[in-house]
Amino acid sequence: MKIFFMVCFFTQLFKFSSCSAPNLTYDGRSLIFDGQCKLLISAAIHYPRSVPAMWPGLVQTAKEGGVDVIESYVFWNGHELSPGKYNFEGRYDLVKFVKTVHQAGLYMILRIGPFIAAEWKFGGIPVWLHYVPGTVFRTDNEPFKYYMQKFMTFIVNLMKQEKLFAWQGGPIILAQVENEYGRGYYEKFYGEGPAKRYVTWAAKMAVSQNTGVPWIMCNQDDAPDPVIDTCNSFYCDQFKPNSPNKPKIWTENWPGWFKIFGGTHPHRPVEDVAFSVARFFQKGGSVQNYYMYHGGTNFGQTSGGPFITTSYDYDAPIDEYGLPRLPKWGHLKELHRAIKLSEHALLKNEPTTLSLGPSQEADVYEDGSGVSFCLTVRMLCLTINTAKVGSQATLVEMVPEELQPSVAVSPNKGSKALKWDIFVENAGIWGVADFTRYGFLDHINTTKDTTDYLWYTTSILVGENEEFLKMTSRPVLIIESKGHALHAFVNQELQGSAYGNGSSASFKFENPISLKAGKNEIALLSMTVGLMHAGGLYEWVGAGPTSVKIEGLNNGTMDLSMSSWTYKIGLQGEHWGIYNPDGLNSVHWASTLEPPKYQPLTWYKVVVDPPSGDEPVGLDMIRMGKGLAWLNGEEIGRYWPINSSKDEKCVDECDYRGKFIQEKCVTGCGEPTQRWYHVPRSWFKPSGNILVIFEEIGGDPTKITFSKRKISGLCSLIAGDYPMALPKASAILLEDVDLTERETDMTLIQHRQSKRSA
Repeated sequence: MKIFFMVCFFTQLFKFSSCSAPNLTYDGRSLIFDGQCKLLISAAIHYPRSVPAMWPGLVQTAKEGGVDVIESYVFWNGHELSPGKYNFEGRYDLVKFVKTVHQAGLYMILRIGPFIAAEWKFGGIPVWLHYVPGTVFRTDNEPFKYYMQKFMTFIVNLMKQEKLFAWQGGPIILAQVENEYGRGYYEKFYGEGPAKRYVTWAAKMAVSQNTGVPWIMCNQDDAPDPVIDTCNSFYCDQFKPNSPNKPKIWTENWPGWFKIFGGTHPHRPVEDVAFSVARFFQKGGSVQNYYMYHGGTNFGQTSGGPFITTSYDYDAPIDEYGLPRLPKWGHLKELHRAIKLSEHALLKNEPTTLSLGPSQEADVYEDGSGVSFCLTVRMLCLTINTAKVGSQATLVEMVPEELQPSVAVSPNKGSKALKWDIFVENAGIWGVADFTRYGFLDHINTTKDTTDYLWYTTSILVGENEEFLKMTSRPVLIIESKGHALHAFVNQELQGSAYGNGSSASFKFENPISLKAGKNEIALLSMTVGLMHAGGLYEWVGAGPTSVKIEGLNNGTMDLSMSSWTYKIGLQGEHWGIYNPDGLNSVHWASTLEPPKYQPLTWYKVVVDPPSGDEPVGLDMIRMGKGLAWLNGEEIGRYWPINSSKDEKCVDECDYRGKFIQEKCVTGCGEPTQRWYHVPRSWFKPSGNILVIFEEIGGDPTKITFSKRKISGLCSLIAGDYPMALPKASAILLEDVDLTERETDMTLIQHRQSKRSA
């Protein structure tokens, strides 16, 4: 089926100008600024997924890409670290971010939530709230509603104090309450009555904040008036708001997808992204937001999941490191330019649908001047085909650069030898045990997300008459766990590891172990790899071992599940903060020029100079196992260069035709899900940079390098009709949409002065 979308108008193109404090309303077609309707193209950039030094560049790159609006969630658990104690420093300086957007002359959509999902730990809700007695998230629950309203009011008042809403002359034009809760999502888990009461309460509570801007609820088809229900999907052209008086808003157009450790690399071809955007505006869309336009990085232990990677690149138009992803960024820029040229006609009238033959139709818009013979007049054409990418394409490489010893600390200024400092954790209890219990307590309920790590330890006695002591066979340790990962030690020796995956966090460990006659210490290091970020009643999903057995003994199977287990929360190095400059001397480091390799539970510290140049930097951890990394006390995040399966269905080239789903176009089968870990340039000092690594299972630290993200090649299309100057006068926008081929033409046609018929 082919559809031709033609926008025909012959007056001068209207250029909108905004007042410093516009009167902002809406109708069934669009948002209205001082009586003027606008089509808006928005870009999601999450402030804590980059750093303040990157914000101006990211926002400017989005603006140059034809974006009008920047959108971000507000990250509750990054701001309210404990009840009533707020953090707005560094990456969490929300006011500074919104002002950066304003200084660039762009609008802002603030999605306060405060539940956000977003592949962010616990969906953005503070873990401490789960332990307030009687609390159930996201339902008609008084403790939850109390803290939700308290935080939302705090954020709204902060924005008002800084004069950041549109009516105050600021950039914020929309605010969001809740997120993806509706009937197609999670309402059903909470019961129809409590869920409906919660939605009604949330909407009324939001409106009562008197923000002076409209409120939205995404994927909430029963959003109460005046809250606008919006769409999140790969395609939203068929979406209709629940009232003819509300504009059609697309809050999340996914130009890519997130990654999980052990998974492949998902991609969405730009041809399909452009098709979806053009089709949305063709069918009456008013605001379209790319989620994400810049994905960024899940620094530290902020990723959700479980198993969401530290990288949140999202195959977005701006990559994780802040560089435009070409041709995606450039192709969408051309599309945005074409849409803006047709804005006046699109907004002023309803289209007339004309049949052009079998499986062909045209949506014709006119602005009151009348429609000329659009298909027959002589014309000069500038074609922007969403399925024909004419934008520049770049080849980007990660160029390695060996770690260089800092001139500030090197004893021999000409020496290239790195001095490593080493600290090894005890496998099991360090210091004083936290407590002892019979059986297993839930991992998350025990740590309360203060750390990824929890030690479970016990001991057994092995008699000298055990048959396995006289044979080559060994007993087998069998562990069942709710997730997410585990390393098993016996008598301080690593016996093996096991972990879940993005589909199921639970797993079973089954491995032969080395036991000796007499007392044997068994220590299990349980780990979380990002907390659940969404799902019905997700805050109640636990982690950690549930059953431990040893098979192959004279008396058969020894069940340790209800034995006495001693618990220790976290690592000794974490407790003393040895990754921070202030805590470096809290333990005794052993210095060496030859650091141990493939040794578990090892902290490595090295003082280095920054990489040369000014390109973005990634830490190459391909030869390491699994762990955490810091630079100058800043959390780089979890690293785990685990390979994806070779049996996944990867593609060499993605066919954009047909409906897109996240599994359609994946690459990287049999390769590490994430090899490089973003280290922002602003974290480096001129010299004396302290890199700290905690390695859980063993790797080769001498192979760690910094890698600079460089553009190594540039490809451009040069043709007689591309590029061309855009017409400045009357124009026709022609879109040729083949729903089978997924091909869309957007043609700007400038009429000759004679406007003669063909």
